Amino acid sequence: MHHLKLFGGIFDPDNSKKLLSELNSKVEDPSLWNDRESAQKLMRDRTLLEEKLNSYENLKYEFEETLEILKLSQEENDKSLISESTLKLEELYKNLQNKQLETLLSGDMDKNDCFLEINAGAGGTESQDWVQMLLRMYSRWAETKKYKIKIIEEHKGEEAGIKSISICITGINAYGWLKSESGVHRLVRISPFDSQNRRHTSFASVWVYPVIEENIKIDIDEKDIRIDTYRASGAGGQHVNRTDSAVRITYLPENIVVQCQSHRSQHQNKTEAYNMLRAKLYEFELQKKELEKSESESLKTDIGWGNQIRSYVLQPYQMIKDLRTGVESSNCQSVLDGDLDLFIEAALAHSSNKTN
Repeated sequence: MHHLKLFGGIFDPDNSKKLLSELNSKVEDPSLWNDRESAQKLMRDRTLLEEKLNSYENLKYEFEETLEILKLSQEENDKSLISESTLKLEELYKNLQNKQLETLLSGDMDKNDCFLEINAGAGGTESQDWVQMLLRMYSRWAETKKYKIKIIEEHKGEEAGIKSISICITGINAYGWLKSESGVHRLVRISPFDSQNRRHTSFASVWVYPVIEENIKIDIDEKDIRIDTYRASGAGGQHVNRTDSAVRITYLPENIVVQCQSHRSQHQNKTEAYNMLRAKLYEFELQKKELEKSESESLKTDIGWGNQIRSYVLQPYQMIKDLRTGVESSNCQSVLDGDLDLFIEAALAHSSNKTN
C-alpha cells in the first residue's frame, strides 16, 4: 500500500511531503501577504495537501495494523478477533472507496464552498413545507460532513414552510459534492394540511453554485442589474433583521435574482448579494457550455435547475428514485434525515461517465 489511487490520480506521499515542505517555506516568507489573494490561495492549497497526507497516513496505518491483528488472530484461531478485524477491514475498504470517489471532484470549483438555494414550486403551503423538508435534509447532510451553514436569505410561507431560502455551505469540496443536486425535486405524499387526507404532489427547485474567488473576472454591466431594498421577512432572531437593509439584485438579461438579508448593514448585504450574483452567472455560463456540448437535442432540457432529477414518493408506497441514474432507496426517512451519499455518489459517477 505504498501508493494509493486517491485525490485525482495516483497519490504519491513522498512527492506530496516535498511539496508541503515547499509550501510551508513560502508561508514563512513575510512578504507573502503583500498579495492577499495569492496568500489565501497558498494557504488553502497547503490545508488541502495536509488533509490528503493525513488521510493517506491514517488509512495506511490502520490498514497495516488491522492486517497484523488479523494475521495473529488467525494463528491463534481467535474467532472473535478474526470477526472484529474482518469488519474493520471492510470499514477501511469503504473508506478507501470514498477517497477514490474524490477523484471525481476534479472541476476547477469543486473544492470550494457553495451557495444552495431552494424555491417552492406551485402549490402554496404544500410546496413550501417541502422546501423546509429539503432544507432540513441538506442541513443534516452538511452536519455529517462537519460543514458550516449560514442562512443568507429566507422568505417564510404565510401559513407554514418556506417560500425560498438561500444558504452558504462552508467546507472543503462542498460544491463538488453538492453540484449534482441542482434540479427539480418532486414529493408525493398524503398532505398533512389536507383535512380529507388526499395525496398531493409538490415540487421544489434546488440550485447549487460555487462561491468563487475575487480574482475570477465576471463582467456585469450596471445597466443590466436592478437593485431593490426591502424589509427582511420572518420572525426575526439571529439570522433576520428588522430594518430595510435586505437587498435584492436582479440580473435583467436572464432574470436571475439573488437576495441577502443576513447582515444588519445594507452595504454588507449588497456586497454579499453581488458576490452571489457573480457566482450564479459563473455557474450559469458553465451550464450553457455543457448544453452546447450535448450532441442530442433530446438531452437539452432547461438549464440545470429546470429539469426534474429526483422523485420522493412517501404514499402509497415508499421510494426515492434518482431519475438520472436510476438509483433507488426505500428508506425514505433515512434519506430525508440527510443520508444522501448514495444518490450524490451515483450522480457524480454518472456525470463522469458521460464526460469520458
